[in-house]
Amino acid sequence: MSAPQPSKLAFVPFVSVANMLRLIHHIGIENMLSGIAAYIEADFRRWELFDKTPRVASHSDVGVIELMPTSDGHVYGFKYVNGHPKNTAEGLQTVTAFGLLAEVSTGYPVLLSEMTVLTALRTAATSALVAKYLAPKGADTMALIGNGAQSEFQATAFRAICGVNKLRLFDIDPGATRKTIANLADQGFEITACATAQEAILGAQIITTCTADKQYATILTDNMVGAGVHINAIGGDCPGKTELHKDILSRADVFVEYPPQTRIEGEIQQMPEDFPVTEMWQVITGAAQGRRDARQITLFDGVGFATEDFSALRYLRDQLTETGLFEQLDLIADPDDPRDLFGMVRRAAAPGA
Repeated sequence: MSAPQPSKLAFVPFVSVANMLRLIHHIGIENMLSGIAAYIEADFRRWELFDKTPRVASHSDVGVIELMPTSDGHVYGFKYVNGHPKNTAEGLQTVTAFGLLAEVSTGYPVLLSEMTVLTALRTAATSALVAKYLAPKGADTMALIGNGAQSEFQATAFRAICGVNKLRLFDIDPGATRKTIANLADQGFEITACATAQEAILGAQIITTCTADKQYATILTDNMVGAGVHINAIGGDCPGKTELHKDILSRADVFVEYPPQTRIEGEIQQMPEDFPVTEMWQVITGAAQGRRDARQITLFDGVGFATEDFSALRYLRDQLTETGLFEQLDLIADPDDPRDLFGMVRRAAAPGA
């Protein structure tokens, strides 16, 4: 006796790593970054609809494992993600992730996807989207301090969304800088490898810091930062991990995603609890001002928030019907009688029976 065939609701579209890579090449990486940024921007505009909570984190001496949930009332989403800086030395990724969307009305999942690659895309898309609102007008040069797994995504997103075409690179590991140069060599950037962080920021209107060490670090000191720059600080993303001297924060106008999370994880964990910040959704909707003048220092204290992952998964789901780049995963038990799960188990034929 063969097992009953599951209904269509039992199957969940699953985007594997292989299909994610095919999707990026099918759409084009710059088009995909721009598309994800547009979805993030649209969801920032309806920010008040979302359930919001700081990520649920399990910290250890070597890293962190987190769940990042949210819902707009119709669709629920979450991402599982880790951050283990030691992994690189062991030949492993610092960050890995997967994510899910589900219909609120039934609780049934409607998408399961790898999110290691997708997180890299959405992080870069968010950074560039924010810079579109905060960076100096006409900015074309960016310093990239920290040339790890995120650096090329950041460079590509800033070109696609903000028009950046000149890069000044620095990493304490020269091999990381050589890797970044090799990956971007045929992409039309003007690239300068620098010996120090201070050299890298010379002439840069945008400074991106993206380092991985889980510690209080000072990648930028106050005297390194001149008037008028936009700082995209995305490496400090957990308690006890920062990149900027706190005096920079005092001089800058600081913009964040969700203050209750950023005050725990971001650069502003160094500051008093009432340290003033502006939420990016308010800038995007016009409720708050972003860049006011040419001498203002703007600082995006980006730690990554669940709505951005939700937006990226929502964008991904909308691409699947046209591309067909997914598998159907038999994830949900689907008994003929929803009250008789035990009967489904009994009636299932054993292999070879």
